[in-house]
Order: sequence, then structure tokens, then C-alpha cells
Amino acid sequence: MNTQRESSSHLSYDVFLSFRGEDTRKNFTSHLYFRLCQVGVNTYIDDEELRKGDVISNKLDKAIEQSRISIVVFSKNYASSSWCLDELVKILECRARLNQVVLPIFYDVDPSQVRKQTGCFGEALAKQKQRLFGAEIMEKWKAALTEAANLSGWDLRNIADGHESKFIESIIKQVLQEVNQTPLDVAHYPIGLDSSIQHIELLLQSGCEHEVRMVGICGVGGIGKTTLAKAIYNRIFQQFDGSCFLSDVRSKTEEFGLVKLQEKLLNQILKSKEFDVDSVAEGVNLIKARLGSQKVLIVLDDVDHRSQLESLTRERSWFGSGSAIIITTRDEHLLYGLGTSEIYQAKLLNDNEAQQLFSRHAFNSFSPPQEYDELAQDVIQYSGGLPLALVTLGSHFQGRSIEEWGHEFKKLRAIPHCDIQKILKISFDGLDDNTQSVFLDITCAFHGCYEDEVTKTLNACGFYTESAISTLVQRNLLQRDCRYLVMHDPVRDMGREIVRLESPRDSGKRSRLFNPQEVRDVLQGNKGSENVEVLVVERRALKGVKLSIKAFQKMINLRVLKIDDLYISGNFELLSKEIRWLSWKGCPLKYIPSNFPAEKLVVLNMEGSDVQDFGLNLQCCRSLKELNLSDCKRLRSTPNFRGSKSLKILSFENCSSLKEIHPSIGNLESVKE
Repeated sequence: MNTQRESSSHLSYDVFLSFRGEDTRKNFTSHLYFRLCQVGVNTYIDDEELRKGDVISNKLDKAIEQSRISIVVFSKNYASSSWCLDELVKILECRARLNQVVLPIFYDVDPSQVRKQTGCFGEALAKQKQRLFGAEIMEKWKAALTEAANLSGWDLRNIADGHESKFIESIIKQVLQEVNQTPLDVAHYPIGLDSSIQHIELLLQSGCEHEVRMVGICGVGGIGKTTLAKAIYNRIFQQFDGSCFLSDVRSKTEEFGLVKLQEKLLNQILKSKEFDVDSVAEGVNLIKARLGSQKVLIVLDDVDHRSQLESLTRERSWFGSGSAIIITTRDEHLLYGLGTSEIYQAKLLNDNEAQQLFSRHAFNSFSPPQEYDELAQDVIQYSGGLPLALVTLGSHFQGRSIEEWGHEFKKLRAIPHCDIQKILKISFDGLDDNTQSVFLDITCAFHGCYEDEVTKTLNACGFYTESAISTLVQRNLLQRDCRYLVMHDPVRDMGREIVRLESPRDSGKRSRLFNPQEVRDVLQGNKGSENVEVLVVERRALKGVKLSIKAFQKMINLRVLKIDDLYISGNFELLSKEIRWLSWKGCPLKYIPSNFPAEKLVVLNMEGSDVQDFGLNLQCCRSLKELNLSDCKRLRSTPNFRGSKSLKILSFENCSSLKEIHPSIGNLESVKE
């Protein structure tokens, strides 16, 4: 891919006007120049003083190079000027080297005369030859005239019945379509983009020059996929016959439908407003028919459904050789049709980049002032290298006193910033009910836990956990770190905020309780409700506190309960009969009562407990698959295992007081360890 293309940000002019002064300066070209300036097109019109001898000046040379479009006005005496012919050669060189747009105008001349150098153009070149211009120069001029005349342009005789004013308006219309294809605004401070841009440019350059290349950029919301795609687009869009950046495909599909996106794609690439698509099927055929011979650049930003790709860029064969398609998405699964070398995982910012981006927005500098350094580092660490969080929070903290920073950050740890929450929650909203439940369980209760433990626990709750975890990983809401499941802190906090908003003022009415202070308030105040499904008591959060089982009485839908080290007394029949997973490590009770509701219990972990007798009748535990009584040093006998057909994992490791083993243990054929 051509990397020598001038960036649009370095161009000085929209249009360079090339013309024969004595033919059109005081009429047609003057009127055209006036209208171009009137509509805001930055136009360069040369002056006779810039023409020196037989060679165009350096200033003219530079003006041609720094113009996006060159308009060449071929009039009867155009070829009589060696300056005009040299300008034309230079213009066509820029077209080849810099992909400059060249638009010829045939003003009262026949395009075939320009193309074949006959009539007045042939006569003019004959006179040039008599002026002893060399054969090499003559051949360059002829080749340039032929090439320019073969380009799509305007013939005054065939447009608007020869009316110059209407003719000029048609030119203005096309020029505006060209110049309005401007670079995209990327970011106020584009920090940390360079290495990613270089990586993707290498992906786009790989393979055969004439192949249609596709690259997918995936990552969690707010990581900078769109910013990166815009930066790439700006670097390369002028290397193509046409280009289109379709932003917010997800939301625009919901709002306008796929047909409107197909229309925009066609109209923007072909610089037209003529396409009025009736159906997605018709749009597909139009894209194939009209873009099949075009070298195009298409960016589909924020794709969230296969139908969007199917309707807009399904097959590489739809587009001309050398085309490039860039797709950004939160869902890596949508890119399964691409090769592994065509997928780029957007990266979080490193510590230095994160500090620079945050500081630019918070302090308008590359590092925090000394008195703010500690507070700034806390916020930067909280942001986890996520550009969205760094930009949003940097702007949020800008201009605040040190005291205000402390108050705001304390609030932030409990309630995420609404702008960050809004962007990240888009990914959550796109999940099915099963996957949403698994996501919220992990954010509130199982962040950083073993994947096997999470899978086993949530499968016990009736979820399709393996499928949900796979989806969450593909959508960059969850990562596997060795055997553990982890999330970026802003993503985890997004999930916890969803739960908080279920009942902002009354934590006892939320589906999941995990915050130590809120758990303490709910249990000690008996404020629980039927809404509570998951309850996690942090170890030692209620150390020394004795609770009545009545604190759990209203939580009739409780399915996951983690009460390690907690002392509870009372009638255990009051506990939820829906409990599937119970962790009660360090249980201070001497025995487990027989009336414990365990019919649906799948996992029971009582590691390191003081229990001496296990009074629970395992015949009632028809669903129990795992029982962990390891390190229960006071345990004297094993339970009776008759009827325990589901039990697969059993542990009595380091039970030093164990003297009596019930003979039914020999019938546990399904136990693995």
C-alpha cells in the first residue's frame, strides 16, 4: 500500500486551477474561481508573474503538490503555452504519486482533439516543435494530453446547453463532493496510537498488492477502537478511488435500518446522491455491481451483528482489487471469517501513556503537579489503562481542589462515572439473559476466581456457564488469566453498578449483595428480601458478630451463599430452599443440623470448620456433587453416604480427629477424588 501519500492535514489548497490565461482568465476561469471561493473551497489560481522563462516556478510546483484537486481548463490555445503543458505533466505526476484528483474541463474544444492532438491542439504542438523543444519533452506533453483527456470531466458543449453559469454549478457540485471528503477528527490528544497504527498498516500491506484486504479491530468498549480506525482512515483514504467511514453501525442500524447504511455507503464512495435502495437484497446487488471495479476503503465502526457485515461487506469479491475493509467490534466472534493475522486486539495504554492522557485532560500537561501526584496515580490506576476512563475522569477532575479530588474519588469507587457506565453497558445490553446473569454473578461474587469453580457453581444454579463465559471472553468483557477469570476494573464496576441501580436506596432489595458495609447493614438490620439471589460475606467482615438465621429468612430465592467464618444460630429451616452453592469455611458450629435445607444443594464447602458431627442426612441431598470437609480437625465421623448418587468430589484431607468412616463410602462409584 502506498505510504508516500500526502496527509490531508498537510495540504494547503483544495483546488489548483490550470488554464491558458489569455483564453479564459477574464471570463470562464474568473467566474469559476469566484464561485469556488464563494462556497468555501480554498482555491489556488496562478499569476503570470510566477511564470519564469520556459519553466514553471518552484512556487507553482509546490502549489500543485499541495492541492487535493487540480482542475485543468482545456481551451483552444492551451497547448500553445509550454507553461500550461509543463503544469499538466506535473499535475499528472501528482495524480500518480499522491493520488491527486484531476478534473478536466473542455471549454469550447473537442475532447478527442486533446486526446489525439489534432485540430488546434495538433497545430499548437507543431509550433512548439518548431521552437526546438526536444523529442523527450514533446512525448511527455502528448502523453499528458492523452491521459488527461481520458479522465472523467466536463465538456461545455454537452452540459447545460452550453450555458456557462449552469456549467459552473455542475462543476461546483462535484468539487464539493470531493473536498467534503475530509479527514476525520481523531482525538484531542491521540496518545498511544502510533504503535497500533503501524501494526495495522503492516496487516493492510501484507499479501498480494491486488488482494482485497480485511482487518478486524476488537476490544472492550472505550478501549479506543474507533479512534484507532479513524487514525488509520486518515492516513490512507486518499490512496483509494473512493472511501467511506460508517460510524456507529450498531446504533444507526437500530435507528435507520441497514438499507440506509447501504445507501450511504454507495453515495459516499461514488460521490453521488442518486441511490435510493428499496431493500437489503437490492442494496447487496448494487454494492456488488457498482463497487466491483472500484478500489475502495470502507470502515464499519462498532459492528454488533452478523447481518451488518452480510449486508455491507460480506464478500471480498464485491470490491475492486487493492480495496481495504476495516471492521471494529466488541464481539470477536463476528470476525471468525478473517484469518488470525487479520485480527488486531486493541491494547490498553501502558502506565506512561495512561499518565500522559489523563494529565493532558486533567492538567493540560504530560504529568500531574507534585501536590496532585498521589491522587492522580490513584485515579489512573483505577482507570486500568482504558482510554475512555482516562479521558472522562481527567476532564471530570480538571480544575478541582485537592479536597474535592478526595471526595470525588471516594464517590467514584462506589458509583462509576455515568459516561463510562453508558459506553460499557452497551456490551452488557447485547447479551442474552443467561449470559447477563453469569456476568453479574462473576462481577459481584467470583471476580478473580478459578474458572472451574465458577463454572461448577453457576452450572449448579441452572445456567449454561461454559457458553456464557465463552461469549463474555469473545466480547472482551472477561479475560482468562491462567486458570482465573478476571475483568478490567471499569468493566467489573459497570456490572456492580447495574446491580446497585436495581435499588439505589435499599441494598436489601438488590439481586446480589457483596459490599461488606452493605452486607453488614442488611444482615444486622434484617433488611433482606426475596430479590437477593447471591450473598457474599467477606471473611472477617462480621468477625465476632453473632447472627440469627432470621437475618436470611426473607431471602427465599438465595442460590449462592458465601458466609465464611460467620456465626449463625437458630432454626436452619428458615434458610432458602433454593441454595445451590454454599461456602461456609471456618464454620464455628459443632454440628450441621439435620433440618438444613439441602435438597437443591450442589456444592458444600466447609473447609477448616469446627464441626464435630455432620448431622445432615445426605439422602436428602439428591443434587449434591461436591462435599469439602478438609481441615475439619474436630470431625470425628463421616456422614452416611447411602443415597448419595450424585456425589463426585469428596474431601476429608487433614481431618486429624476422624475415627469413624461409614462403610457406605465404598458405594460411591462416581467419586473422583
